[in-house]
Parts: sequence; C-alpha cells; structure tokens
Amino acid sequence: MEHAGRRLRILGDRPVSLAIPLSPGGPQPGHFHAPPADATPLSAGSFVGDTRAGGSCNCETVTVVTHCNGTHTEGIGHVTLDRVPVHGAAMAPLLPAGLVTVTPEDAARSGETADPPPAEGDTMITARVLEAALCAVPDSARRALAALVVRSLPNDPEKTRRDWMAPPIPPYFSLQAMERIVALGVRHLLTDLPSVDRILDQGRLAAHRKFWGLPAGSQDAGEASRPEATITEMIFVPGDLPDGLYALSLQLAPWALDAAPSRPVLYPVEPDA
Repeated sequence: MEHAGRRLRILGDRPVSLAIPLSPGGPQPGHFHAPPADATPLSAGSFVGDTRAGGSCNCETVTVVTHCNGTHTEGIGHVTLDRVPVHGAAMAPLLPAGLVTVTPEDAARSGETADPPPAEGDTMITARVLEAALCAVPDSARRALAALVVRSLPNDPEKTRRDWMAPPIPPYFSLQAMERIVALGVRHLLTDLPSVDRILDQGRLAAHRKFWGLPAGSQDAGEASRPEATITEMIFVPGDLPDGLYALSLQLAPWALDAAPSRPVLYPVEPDA
C-alpha cells in the first residue's frame, strides 16, 4: 500500500475483526431500548426451518434493529429526508487507518461543548484527549488517514453485551473532537460507543451532522459537504492491539438502508524495504 509517500506491506495473515458477533437469542449489546435481535425458524405449510424439529434444513427469519443490535455502519441517510443507502458509499478495498485509545473526560470540566450542553456526570471524548492519543500515529501518516478507529477506556469485554441504556450514560464525542477529526480528512470514523452523540440528545445528532458537514438541524443531503463519509458504531477493539497505523477493510452488508451490519477488519502494516 502506498501511503503518505511510503510503501507499506500489509500483513494479510494477521486480520483482526472489530465486529461484535451477533447471537440472536444470546448475549448481545443493546441500545435505545430496542428489542434484542432474534431468529425464529421459518414456517411454511408443512415445512419448518429447524432440523431439530424434523425439518430438512435450517432456515430462519431474523429480526434486527441495525442501529441498536450490534456493529453497524451508517451513512448520511441516517439523518436526511433522502433515503441514501450506506452501501453505495465508495471506498477503497483497503484504507489507511489510525487506531487510537482515549480516556473520556468529565464533560463539565473539559471546556468543550456538545449540543445539547452536557448534563452533570457526562463524559466526553474531547479534542484534547484525541490530540494526545493521535501521537501514536506517525505524523506523516496522520495527515493522510482515510479512517480513524477510536477505542475508549475502560475497554472491558462487557462492551460486547452491554445494555447501553443502563446507567451511566456512555461517553460521546464533543463538537470540538469531531471538528478535529474532520480537519484530519478522516472519511470513515469507527467507535466502540453506541453513538458519537449523547444517547438522549433531544434528537439533534449534532456530532453526526458535523462529521457529514451538515448544518445544524439540516435534513437535506444536498447541503452536506461530506456526504460520502461513514460512521461505524459498536465495534470492539481487543485490548492487546497496539495503537498506530493499520490497513482497514470496511465490509458492509449490501443492504439498501441508511445503516447496515458491518465487519471492519484491521491488518497490521510494516515498511516495505
């Protein structure tokens, strides 16, 4: 891969999936009071899609709320009147991506903002903590990232099955942090949080709109300066994966919706001598 004037070798035999496996009927993350993903055997006449019930094969009807039941990638159609399908977002098969780890800070003491203003006890990923974490990515590479993966601390496996509506409110991105990400030129943002905005934000989705270059409150995709950008939420980054530069394969289910289940995969890179 050519990146920032350097040739890099992608270590294709060391893939790291950031997708949370979704187990209908089993432990899974949840968000915004959506029902858990479920799967039931198809029943059609005398046919039952369950070999344990005498069926000839297994065939299930799956019910899923894409935004709330696990790892997903969303596009600008998430907030616009136009139903813009996310699977149409053009991207290279492999993207230069930075992985950074941040500790969200107390919102009230951060000096940074959100819309609506943070409530008492809220924590945010701020531009300050993000800037410090970006030092893990070489300076030349930092200026040419297509994607940014943000791992938040604490990073326990509970994220793979957490009910994100249970207290405390999960961290979210400050508007200044999102402005910094946009200034970097990042087109694909990935986070282990359920939303880049506060879960209960009066429907403003201000950080989403800032990332897509939409004016506050706008629902017109034609007003966006970055309509091709994507946000991937509810990933899980293994704790032993070091921060730095990677190659990202962002694999989306070809669903013609504003969001689709996705499987982001990181590959380590090294200089190509």
